[in-house]
Amino acid sequence: MAFPPGFLDELRARLSLSDIVGRKVALKRRSGSEYAGLCPFHNEKTPSFTVNDKKGFFHCFGCGEHGDAVGFVMKTEGLTFPESVEKLAREVGLPVPRATPMERERAERVSTLQQVVEEAARWFQKQLRLPVGRQGLDYLRGRGLEDATIDDFRLGFAPDSRDGLLSALKREGVPLDKIVEAGLAIQPEDNRRDAYDRFRGRVMFTINDRRGRAIAFGGRVIGMGEPKYLNSPETPLFHKGANLYCLDRARVAATKDQPVIVAEGYMDVIALHVAGFTGAVAPLGTALTEGQLGELWKLADEPFLCFDGDNAGRRAAQRAALRALPLLRPGKSLRFVALPAAEDPDSLIRSHGREAIRRVLELARPLVDLVWDLEMEGQPGDTPERRASIQAALDKRVAEIADPVVRAHYQSEIRSRLGRAWRTERPAWQPGKRTGAGSKAGGGRPFRGPGAAMEVPVSAGTEARQASLDLDGYSRQIRMLLGALIERPAMLHVLNEEVSVLPTDKYPELARLQRGLLDALSLMPSGLDPAADDAAADSVPLEVQLITDHLQRNGLGRLAETARLKAREIFRTDPSDSEAWMAQWRRTAEHVMRRLSNMAEIEQLKAEFCRDPSEENAERLKAAVGRMGRETLQEAHEGSR
Repeated sequence: MAFPPGFLDELRARLSLSDIVGRKVALKRRSGSEYAGLCPFHNEKTPSFTVNDKKGFFHCFGCGEHGDAVGFVMKTEGLTFPESVEKLAREVGLPVPRATPMERERAERVSTLQQVVEEAARWFQKQLRLPVGRQGLDYLRGRGLEDATIDDFRLGFAPDSRDGLLSALKREGVPLDKIVEAGLAIQPEDNRRDAYDRFRGRVMFTINDRRGRAIAFGGRVIGMGEPKYLNSPETPLFHKGANLYCLDRARVAATKDQPVIVAEGYMDVIALHVAGFTGAVAPLGTALTEGQLGELWKLADEPFLCFDGDNAGRRAAQRAALRALPLLRPGKSLRFVALPAAEDPDSLIRSHGREAIRRVLELARPLVDLVWDLEMEGQPGDTPERRASIQAALDKRVAEIADPVVRAHYQSEIRSRLGRAWRTERPAWQPGKRTGAGSKAGGGRPFRGPGAAMEVPVSAGTEARQASLDLDGYSRQIRMLLGALIERPAMLHVLNEEVSVLPTDKYPELARLQRGLLDALSLMPSGLDPAADDAAADSVPLEVQLITDHLQRNGLGRLAETARLKAREIFRTDPSDSEAWMAQWRRTAEHVMRRLSNMAEIEQLKAEFCRDPSEENAERLKAAVGRMGRETLQEAHEGSR
């Protein structure tokens, strides 16, 4: 809003800048009207931040921040310019002029309703501490909240009575129409029945505006009843789609570089704040709206969406991704936190501590992953037509992005991913196998043209049959190696190079599983203790759950589970002995790599035979195949001892 000429000059003249800054910074007088202290906008050990009361500005010689009293409040409290002006004007008793009579009337109306809601908040808080609120207090304490937290977040209780709040507000002289307009009571449309309380038998969560003033409530039913959560209706004070629970606190946290986290529920937000993540907010009974996304992007370039680890949470994340897609701008996006199945932020903190939240934040995925999953998950791409359908669906999603630069980068990323996902290799030539063009009716001798596939005179003996590129057995061992690392994710940090060279090129599914594990490694925090993921028989470590959830989201859940089961059959080393476990993994990997080396030799001999189908080259190829077969039999014999 525009302020009349002279008003801001009058406001600044009444303010003491050192008093305002002194609330946030320990200042020491240098001389006269000049003060110095440690800058609140960057970390420093030697004071370079100065305040000059006479000139009315602050300046930091370290980071360059500069401004007046209004600017300081904006930067440190996350308020807009008009909000900062109004806050400071109230402090010095200077009325804020309104540009029009309509604006003055609306401001007075909103101010009156805000006072009504504030009175209701105090009443709800009082009921929680009375015998009538015992159920609500027991519920909150049962969720792990201490009394100080309950008071800090202004939690309360609405007794299960028809007009408890109504009667209390009327005794304070509040007119019925204001109580109804504030969303605290319901007046039947026919006016034949008396008005009644909107919130009954519920734990009450006070919803504040950006400046920390009570404007609405959310109520959680105690015992049986529907809906489980009930929010205030739209009022002149409260617009659900334009506000967020704890937005006032998050605005302050964002100025201190705290991560901005969007959770689903009130209790999740409170648990995150108690754990130190004071940038946590939640939507107010609706899916994330465009207005709420705008508020989030004022606080952070890439807020974290941390929804519950169930199907409903995944659907909420997908809806948020689609809502955000048209609004993306350079540098403005979302990151998605995937919690373990059946977990929410509150339960995760209680069972694993605040470090668990830090870990899942480090594993957060970009928005493009959600768009990719939405069209790729569960969709077979085994025919050109199906691949074309998937590509068209992805193209349609990306076309919704309004910003041309962001849209172009999404198109490039999606094309790259499609290329990797559908890259195929020609089947390897196998000795002894004829092609249609190289065989004659009646079993005649194949054509020996240059480069033609030739029939190789391999004996039908045991060794040859065993060595005929036993790809099924080969893939089982790779599957087992990958599955073992799903069981013990911390080992990925030690064995990642060996994992990256496992020969999966002939097995597309295993190649995807290998990439999935390495992708997860790049997201996982480093420095994990390899013994830290030794699981008790009746529990699943957090790292294991995060890895399996990551693979599940990439369509690898079933393959990952079969790989884990295979690994459990083979890896019988005592899990507490990390060195022995690692040695077993490496021995198995070396065996696989030896087989790879033998196969590479055979491939080279096949190529030489194709160029020169002489008896000499045929014998060399036959000998290599036989040698590989004998090694396989020997290894099988040693493994059976």
